Amino acid sequence: MFVDELTIKLMAGAGGDGCTSFRREKYVPMGGPDGGNGGRGASIIFKVDASLKTLIDLSYRKIIKGNKGENGKGSNKYGKNAEDIIINVPAGTTIYNAETNEVIADLVEYNEEVVVARGGRGGKGNKSFATHDIPAPKFSEKGEPGEELTVRLELKVLADVGLIGMPSVGKSTIISLISAAKPKIASYHFTTLSPNLGVVKLPSGDAFVMADLPGLIEGASEGVGLGINFLRHAMRTKILAHVIDMGASEGRDPILDYQTIRGELENYNEILKNKKEIIAANKMDLPGSIENLKKFKEKFPNLEVIEISCMNNTGLDTLIMTLAQELKNIPEVKLYQDADYKLYKFEDTKPYSIKRDGNIWIVSGKEIETLLKMTKFEEDEGALRFARKFKGMGIEDELERLGAKPGDEVQILDYMFIFKDDEYDK
Repeated sequence: MFVDELTIKLMAGAGGDGCTSFRREKYVPMGGPDGGNGGRGASIIFKVDASLKTLIDLSYRKIIKGNKGENGKGSNKYGKNAEDIIINVPAGTTIYNAETNEVIADLVEYNEEVVVARGGRGGKGNKSFATHDIPAPKFSEKGEPGEELTVRLELKVLADVGLIGMPSVGKSTIISLISAAKPKIASYHFTTLSPNLGVVKLPSGDAFVMADLPGLIEGASEGVGLGINFLRHAMRTKILAHVIDMGASEGRDPILDYQTIRGELENYNEILKNKKEIIAANKMDLPGSIENLKKFKEKFPNLEVIEISCMNNTGLDTLIMTLAQELKNIPEVKLYQDADYKLYKFEDTKPYSIKRDGNIWIVSGKEIETLLKMTKFEEDEGALRFARKFKGMGIEDELERLGAKPGDEVQILDYMFIFKDDEYDK
């Protein structure tokens, strides 16, 4: 089964908790704090595996979850880092944030890898908080939560040349004749249900990869037929070899076929619209093909046309040599520039937001939420540290400016606090 798109939820591992501990040994009256830090949680890493050609191995995994780092211990013992999770994918896999549609990574090189969800850092033990002013802190941190996000994976096959055209115009036959690929071939439409890849070798020793893409029909770019599932695969190709049934078999009109496919390419995106294109005028052995070719060239005088006949095995060498020569003149082009990988928003410079819901003030923001998750509120000094940071971030002043009064309820995630109560003000 060929699988080229799927969605997975990723949950990187949380960091291990820091330890609150004091050295207690006989004849060591001033042992001091010795709580170790927690270990880092498991990150989720995607890596290109040259042996994979499809995403089917991941199609059964809806959630991938990393392990938590080991907790710190007394005697300054640090917790172990959790082992990262490596997810193998085929070359040509693009990873998107499923919620924002932002491109996270485009993996095309063998063994290339990228950290998609980072594991949380380990919480600090009380030894790490010891200072000249606070030599014996009685608090430590919980581990930082790991990143969680839902990603969409899209596989766009890596090929130098993409064979496109209407169903049953001879694409599969061409790739079977000029490469070692063995696609399924029959006389009915949509024989090809997934891209077929073949390596074309030249007498000079050069080679290039050709992809036979499933037949397109009118409306493919809008979801009709099979085309929309495979138009994306044409995006990575350097050249589009557009196969036209110049013999007009099955009542086809070569000019109308070409215009239809061109319209679908242009509707899909600008990348396909502007790709180098060579016309492979197939079935030149059929009656009427020469006259049809003449009309085609009159209609499209600027197109480069190579006459071929898969039945008589003629013109294929010319097609191969033309494609090979054109490939030498086309530079490598990235589908996504580095600037496309990240969306930066400068509208709001505050690292938090505050809104009111009835009598409750709701505070949100990654920094304050992470701080809350890493705070051990059962330890008095830990709770006081949270309060100091809450004030230091300017949240307290902003609440007052917005009209919050002592005794009002403040909510952060699932936690509720009383604004400026006696304990909070310490």
